[in-house]
Amino acid sequence: MRVSLIVNPIASSVTRRARVVIQKAIASDHELRVSETTRKGQAIRLAHGAAREGADVVVALGGDGTINEVANGVLGEDCAVAPLPGGSTNVFARAVGYPNDAIEATGVLLEALAAGATKPAGIGLANGRVFLFHVGAGFDAAVVANVEQRGPLKRYVGHPLFIASTIGTWFTAIDRSRPWFSLETDDGRTLPGAHFAVALNTDPYTYLGNQPLVVAPEATLDRPLSVAALSSLSPRVLPGLLRALRRGQGLATRGAVTHWTDVEAMTIRGDRPFPYQVDGEAIGPVTELRLSHRARALRLVVPRVNDCG
Repeated sequence: MRVSLIVNPIASSVTRRARVVIQKAIASDHELRVSETTRKGQAIRLAHGAAREGADVVVALGGDGTINEVANGVLGEDCAVAPLPGGSTNVFARAVGYPNDAIEATGVLLEALAAGATKPAGIGLANGRVFLFHVGAGFDAAVVANVEQRGPLKRYVGHPLFIASTIGTWFTAIDRSRPWFSLETDDGRTLPGAHFAVALNTDPYTYLGNQPLVVAPEATLDRPLSVAALSSLSPRVLPGLLRALRRGQGLATRGAVTHWTDVEAMTIRGDRPFPYQVDGEAIGPVTELRLSHRARALRLVVPRVNDCG
């Protein structure tokens, strides 16, 4: 099998030793070509080129941003994709069943390749860009942008930096008195004012260490998007949110929380520019964000014992 391995060498947990072990393991059974990214966005071009040159599988070794770029690069091409966890959180790789250690995950990947274990997977689109697990608008995107401004600290500090940025953004970096945007689905559901919205293509929303934060437990790669939104950022909503997230119950429509399921397409419109993030990568700001679901758009290499939720 022809395998293209695209490596982000500066991802949080990509080490020289891990790269050597992974490359040798894959090359022992398959025809392997290795490419390395040097800048943001490059994995899109590398993945597209690999698919056009006949790769059967394009493997992303890096964080969620790397597998997102690979998925954007191969969309519409006849090859499969697979994530190997090399970032600080690795939401997508873990959500579809890979271990959170890159070397261990490589063994799982090789077993899946030997068994031909691929599955059609649905994707989300945000203003035309693929997202694999979620896209967030408003508050959480402001947190992501805050973290990315700290550059190298993200590699070495990881989750504590996200927690500190979340607290700082909540209390000081946004206007909590004025909603940022409205939401409207193509089938007529509306929310006139919100500070935060997330559309999920799978669950969980993210992880804190080994703890999954569950926003929409029903979200899977086999059904349309789930959407959760907050119409208030009052400190009074925090205790209920934290309880639901920790217990794995997800967010139910109640008070300031709106939760929609099976959303095929929707539009988020702001009366002023708002930030958004795609699979944990900050993009924007924009005044309009068009979201949609595309069923069975990718072929995903999945662990053999996995329903690829």
